Amino acid sequence: MGGGSKSRLRVALFPRAETAIRSGHPWVYADSIKSQNRDGETGELAVMYDKRDRFLAVGMYEAESPIRIRILHCGKPAALDSDWWLGKARACLERRAGAVLNETTNGARVINGESEGFPGLVADLYAGTLVVKIYAAGWLARWDEIEGILREVFSPGFLVLRMSRNVAARAGECGLEEGFRGAVGEEAVVFLENGISFESAVLKGQKTGFFLDQRDNRARVEELAAGRDVLNVFSFSGGFSLYAARGGAHSVTDVDISAYALESAERNFSLNADNPAIASAKHSGVQADAFRWMDEASGEYDLIIVDPPTLAKRSSEKEGALRAYRRLNSRAISMLRPGGILVAASCSAHVSIDDFYRLVEEGAQGSRRQWRELWRSAHAQDHPADFPEAKYLKALCLEVG
Repeated sequence: MGGGSKSRLRVALFPRAETAIRSGHPWVYADSIKSQNRDGETGELAVMYDKRDRFLAVGMYEAESPIRIRILHCGKPAALDSDWWLGKARACLERRAGAVLNETTNGARVINGESEGFPGLVADLYAGTLVVKIYAAGWLARWDEIEGILREVFSPGFLVLRMSRNVAARAGECGLEEGFRGAVGEEAVVFLENGISFESAVLKGQKTGFFLDQRDNRARVEELAAGRDVLNVFSFSGGFSLYAARGGAHSVTDVDISAYALESAERNFSLNADNPAIASAKHSGVQADAFRWMDEASGEYDLIIVDPPTLAKRSSEKEGALRAYRRLNSRAISMLRPGGILVAASCSAHVSIDDFYRLVEEGAQGSRRQWRELWRSAHAQDHPADFPEAKYLKALCLEVG
């Protein structure tokens, strides 16, 4: 993944950016660049030097992005050749072998972007299908080599390439298209997560086809579900619902605005019909706007999961998101029977962990009911997050008297 015949792209940064890189931050914004020896091209390597003209870091340049450089390596100079990339990918796999990927789980994130040295790229494995999604246009020019590395390390039977909207708009320039690369597999792949079968819509589903990041929280819900009537709000394909059913829930109600999501949940229940606990749980789905449905619902439940999609895609939407989270979780608390449990989750990066926990707790206090915290959680092991912007996922579990 080296450069071409042009002179090496050299970049000097303002002091604040140097400090951020040394502390582990993986992005250099355009306004943090003090000078560079020439115009850079998207996808080429940019070498950064400190104020004493010593090597600082090397990153992938993006000429049209506000994030102008995505850091690949910091510290001592290194050759970013195929062996270097193979080592990075193998380290990702080794971190998951046994601990995440094992005889009961063959679906997991195997590369998590910046936090594992692949900025703007994630890779999720679903049984024998590897789904790679790229969010940074710099990978387009480097795709042939990175595809070879991914195939060598993860040995997928099938590989699917997906792109964010801004990257897809430029992919035609490189002759790339979304979809299967080489052999063509199934559009919906069945995989195992802690012994439960799920389908992943690898070609057209949200993210890479499934929300793998909530695996640990789903397992926590299973431990709480015995004998309870469970409500799963923003249920999508029923991940929390399947775990609750296996945990001995009396009934599980899914609420989602998408008919497709509810149909996917039904298929997932059917995939696990041979599990006695899952088969015996009464399962139903409600297609409705969750906000409106929560306002109008009259039922009571013993366990409610509130896990909406991101409510703040940009910082300007933070205040509205906080109001929405407060509304949803306060209403959920009012729908709990005595001794009921709320699992409140947020995947909005622009809503901080402290803000989210505070507003959920304020909702519990405002209910004038006794309550206690059972647990709080962040990212699963296969979704490491080692810089602030990557820390989007948080969940809080309360028992309400």
